[in-house]
Amino acid sequence: MKSLHSLLLISLLLIVSCSAPDLSNNWRFSDDVYAAVDETFQPIIEEVLDAFRKQHVEADDHVLYVNEDSAFRLLLMDSVRCIVATRKVTDEERKIIASGPDHLGVDQALVATDALALITNAANTDTLISVDDLRDIVSGKITRWEQLRHATRKGELSLVFDASGSSTIRYMRDSLNNGRDLRGNLFAQGSNDSVIAIVKRNPDVIGVIGANWLKQPGQPVITDFSQLDIHVLKVTRDTDENPIGFRPYQYRIATGEYPLIRSVYVINTDPRTDSNVRLFYFYLKGQKGQTIICNSSQLLPYSPVQVKPISVR
Repeated sequence: MKSLHSLLLISLLLIVSCSAPDLSNNWRFSDDVYAAVDETFQPIIEEVLDAFRKQHVEADDHVLYVNEDSAFRLLLMDSVRCIVATRKVTDEERKIIASGPDHLGVDQALVATDALALITNAANTDTLISVDDLRDIVSGKITRWEQLRHATRKGELSLVFDASGSSTIRYMRDSLNNGRDLRGNLFAQGSNDSVIAIVKRNPDVIGVIGANWLKQPGQPVITDFSQLDIHVLKVTRDTDENPIGFRPYQYRIATGEYPLIRSVYVINTDPRTDSNVRLFYFYLKGQKGQTIICNSSQLLPYSPVQVKPISVR
């Protein structure tokens, strides 16, 4: 497994320098969609794009699936004019965007609520973890399974993420570790797919992935995680002897019972009224995009939807 710190500079530099769209042909005047998307949301964004293409056949899409830090770098460089991420543009970033030659403004909209799923190997019989224990893992206080309050497994425990600079890393740092650097047995794998692969091979790790990676493309929303070939841990805020935990079903996200959730935003800087970049921004936050998010992902759309109660498994 690759060290989280050893990948930090390499991943940011390579993704931005090698994957950015070619800006030499006045792409700003084209009718194509140039965007950068946090890799966590690749499955659902591809489904939204597939539907968008059918309505806008004249537009090609040039979408980069990168870590969140790189998506913002590309936006600030004006290499893309649309990104999907888990935070808004800051005031300082807004000034940088406005200071460019085109003096761009920023439109940003909340489009969904995402959940981070904690996954383990199918051979691991533990089913529950507390938020407090997760905090102690990312701060380096817990490095072994027997230190967890609700675990029966013994031995060294490792936590595996997608990539350095990702929204997942930022969530763990800011929401669980008070903005401090993460410590302990933490390893970056490069992608959500790679996290799932290593969890399937290693019963001693806990993987952290975007909940939408639990389902296959084209598959309906999952209402029973027990059918998967990996385990999805229940997560609890409770600190008593008999805590109640929840898994990241859409219903549990909607009720707020699942603790590990974050907002998802679409951000646009293209000022052209009828550009396909801007049209995609409105499509994603509009009724059609929201319906796709509701019916084809584990995310909860921002627009009001009807959610159905599910049994706790």
